[in-house]
Amino acid sequence: MTDAGLRHGRASLGLSFAVQGVAFALLVTRIPAIQDQYGISDGLLPVFLAAVPILAGAGSVATEKVVARVRPSVVLRWAQPLVLLALLGVGAGRELWHVAVALGVFGLAVGALDASMNMLGVSLQRAYGRSIMTGFHAAFSLGGIAGASLAWAGARWELSLLASYLPVVAVLLPAALVGSRWYTEGKGVAGKGAAGTEVGAGSGSAGGALSFKLLLPLCLIMTFAYIGDSTVSNWSAKYLQDVLGSSEQLATVPYNVYMVTTLLGRAVGDLGVRRFGAVAVVRGGSLLAAGGFAVVAVAPGAWVGMLGFTMLGFGLCVIVPQTFAAAGRMFPGDSDAAVARLNIFNYVGFLVGSPLVGALGDAWSYRGAMLIPMVLVLATLVYARAFGPEPARYGGGHERPRTADVG
Repeated sequence: MTDAGLRHGRASLGLSFAVQGVAFALLVTRIPAIQDQYGISDGLLPVFLAAVPILAGAGSVATEKVVARVRPSVVLRWAQPLVLLALLGVGAGRELWHVAVALGVFGLAVGALDASMNMLGVSLQRAYGRSIMTGFHAAFSLGGIAGASLAWAGARWELSLLASYLPVVAVLLPAALVGSRWYTEGKGVAGKGAAGTEVGAGSGSAGGALSFKLLLPLCLIMTFAYIGDSTVSNWSAKYLQDVLGSSEQLATVPYNVYMVTTLLGRAVGDLGVRRFGAVAVVRGGSLLAAGGFAVVAVAPGAWVGMLGFTMLGFGLCVIVPQTFAAAGRMFPGDSDAAVARLNIFNYVGFLVGSPLVGALGDAWSYRGAMLIPMVLVLATLVYARAFGPEPARYGGGHERPRTADVG
């Protein structure tokens, strides 16, 4: 694989992550408009919202089976246009069954898209021989900020969903199709680290075969990270306004700040991994995120609360991409399957996080509820060795063979 091929593959995959960030943000930030357009009741809305991550999990499971026969780049080449067309379908429909079908297709395609994108990212990182995974997720964050801004503009000018979505899809769909020509897979290519050490020479078990027992710590970490992320996305505005007494306008700021700090943290995250190693970066991110939840929980006012949400953005941003990268190092011979299974717990955390905080907030207090994701994020420290070059066999007491750390 040539250096030019790797560079083109990295750029095209970064574009794919950015396009996905735009599409996802355009969907989730216009949920009130979707509810109004289709007359979805408040009681039925949670069913629609839960169906998307559930179907995305199913799409990720299916992708694990599909990539045993075709390359992940082929899955990604077809899944991304399908996501964009499903988004357009959400905006174009009028009947309840229209949006049900569109969201169903969106969920299944997103699961395949997320899994295949991260499969390619892991294989490219192996070929590069250094940490580049966090940069792909930075592109997703950048796309999310762009998508949220476009959604704000659509709401501000009272555009219909179709009028908001159609120009975006008209631009992004051909861009994604053209960019897909340069998808590159580093799978099976051992990269060289800074000292010429071969990357991916070892294996999580014989031949790199996938063991869910070894993967389980990373699955838990992925779940905990997304519980924290969904807490911010779903409850930051309500918390600032109802608990900390901010204005309605100020209550919209924490999530925007969180998105920006997530982008900034991911933009420099790979440099941190190369300098200090993945274990140190994930530990530091976990401690910073836990500190952010603690600050939010005890904040006397809105501005201190916003400081806490800022800390959360910088802390949580590195955990998810490094978890995917760790799965690739742990199972270099079966990294596609490992990524597909790990990706399911992205949706598990999303499904669990918001209802968990809401139920605890109603039954106890929202300040107290913020301590639960804090504790879960801190649990990442228990499994921090899973991010290193030789993750332990948890529960078995044996160490894995040494491999080079791409970070």
